[in-house]
Amino acid sequence: MAITKEVLDELLKEYKGPDDFYGPDGIMKQPSKALIERMMEAELTEQIGFEKNESGEKETTNRRNGKSSKTLRTGQGPMEIAVPRDRDGEFEPKIIPKHQREWRGFDDKILSMYALGLSTKAIQENIKDIYNVDISPELVSRVTDEVKGLVDEWRSRPLEPLYPVIFLDALRVNIRDEGHVSKKAVYIALSIRLDGQKEVLGMWIEQNEGSKFWMGILNELKNRGLQDILIAAVDGLSGFPDAINAVFPKTEVQLCIVHMVRNSVKYVSFKDRKAVTADLKDIYLAPSADAAEAALQKFGKEWDNKYPAISKSWRSRWSEVIPYMKFSPEIRKAIYTTNAVESLNYTLQRNLKTRQSFPNDEAAMKLVFMILRRISKKWTMPIRNWGEAMHQFSVIYGDRVPL
Repeated sequence: MAITKEVLDELLKEYKGPDDFYGPDGIMKQPSKALIERMMEAELTEQIGFEKNESGEKETTNRRNGKSSKTLRTGQGPMEIAVPRDRDGEFEPKIIPKHQREWRGFDDKILSMYALGLSTKAIQENIKDIYNVDISPELVSRVTDEVKGLVDEWRSRPLEPLYPVIFLDALRVNIRDEGHVSKKAVYIALSIRLDGQKEVLGMWIEQNEGSKFWMGILNELKNRGLQDILIAAVDGLSGFPDAINAVFPKTEVQLCIVHMVRNSVKYVSFKDRKAVTADLKDIYLAPSADAAEAALQKFGKEWDNKYPAISKSWRSRWSEVIPYMKFSPEIRKAIYTTNAVESLNYTLQRNLKTRQSFPNDEAAMKLVFMILRRISKKWTMPIRNWGEAMHQFSVIYGDRVPL
């Protein structure tokens, strides 16, 4: 509903400068105060069944019984409102619940700062600087505790039956556990949906990975409705291939080629690094799996005497190296590396850098969730060349891909 010119003129008739607009009793605050009070009056009318000063027979003996004063913390500073009362003491406003002292927009400010990784103390200081309002650590905790319900709901939401590609990776955070701080992994499953949009399917915290851990995660995803994954791209996660084969036996596991190359040249001398990297490129940029295998044979003849572990590591994971070679070069870029999830993890780490440690797993989970939610709002475009990718998927994987 549009605000009429007459209403705006009435609000602005005594406007003389910014203080009249943003000040303690400024124009910005007046409509909010009036609207809140009017909505509470409407709620009371609905509860007792008749308007104020309405004549005639009433169905209830309950009546209005004056008003009480209540001060709210808002984005425009403290706001005093008049809360209507009823004679029976049964009325509890829904718009501002009985014990609520913050207008919802104010809570949003706290959550926004929390999602940026700010500590409780930093949030207090920012609220004081911006709104000239003192808030307690307990208030920040109460507001952020409401995130737990959102996290639980998000982690149990139903999933789509098919996600063509998922990326799995982990970031390390410091969490206090039994009196001492230890590094724990926050595992994140990032997917590409059928429409080419990215979606985080879930996150989990665990100190050590392995087949049992990954099987639990995959079964959880299956219980939420996921029936099939075409390709799972991973960074050499321990135990993951065995787990994926047990839960989703048709899924192909694709190792991150970028990580394979990094691990291969880790112990190569500086003078050989450029040549080794170039020869590895002949393997992963080969036009087909057969050509890649020939390039690997050639690499072994060239470098096995000096660096025998490199070709050995590629051969040992060969079935997880070559799945993406079915596709054109454009499509390979979308699935042969975990860069998508690495970029996500980089953003998470950047937002978490001010947190030296978390008091428990739940605190870490809440903050990572809020950052993820903020990041995902920017995912408005599908993966590049996704239409071509889906066409190739339908040819290669047949009726597993819905038309």
